[in-house]
Amino acid sequence: MLLTLSSVTKCFHKGAASQVRALDSVDLKIAEGDFITVIGSNGAGKSTLLSCMAGSFFPDAGRIELAGQDVTHWPEYKRAQLIGRVFQDPVMGSAAQLSIEENLALADRRGLKRGLSKGVKASERGRYRVLLRQVGLDLEGRLKDKAGLLSGGQRQSLTMIMATMTNPQILLLDEHTAALDPKTAAHVLELTQTLVLSQNLTTLMVTHNMNHALRFGNRLIMMHQGQIILDVNGEKKSALRVEDILERFYTLKGEEFSSDKALLV
Repeated sequence: MLLTLSSVTKCFHKGAASQVRALDSVDLKIAEGDFITVIGSNGAGKSTLLSCMAGSFFPDAGRIELAGQDVTHWPEYKRAQLIGRVFQDPVMGSAAQLSIEENLALADRRGLKRGLSKGVKASERGRYRVLLRQVGLDLEGRLKDKAGLLSGGQRQSLTMIMATMTNPQILLLDEHTAALDPKTAAHVLELTQTLVLSQNLTTLMVTHNMNHALRFGNRLIMMHQGQIILDVNGEKKSALRVEDILERFYTLKGEEFSSDKALLV
């Protein structure tokens, strides 16, 4: 297995009346090449799961192994050599005051020792144009433009290229289209599909949209109150409908699914 979580637990506000058990003894095994969509109500633990994988914070208990290494207490910067991540807010994935090519150069050098040399080499610039051509938004002709001048969709597309350009061992997508309008979100999702499939990237994509969760990937997991309550893949996933998921949720938990957003097309 490429990534294994064993009894991973994370609590916030320990000892306070507001204590939250965000992850509750989560066990999860992810094979190389898996494209997993992750759904669940607000507060189910979806983003916390990705943050623990990325090293944004350490679990209170349990173990995380990536590519055969125990990374449970590796800091985020060290895991960044192996993990690409895209957040919901397009602003978080790039530096507004740097040019498109400077942002790409930073991503290209992730995990490498950096010297005092400044600027982007001509050979790198040519490669960046080729990468940006996949986006289909004419960004390859705007390498000198500041990232802060881009629209939300353009900036998120740039972030997708930055997150995948060094072929990470695992790609984490945390509701990366939720802040975009439907047309732009569809474009970014198609770019996501192209990058994931062309590079055979092992991917976890958190989404608030059940239709997207069913359409993309080979495996689907549903979280609720810090636990994985549903895990389906292959033909079983392909046969699922939104109504089937809602019915399974009600059968398992005896309550209605609480997020209306998850029903959006």
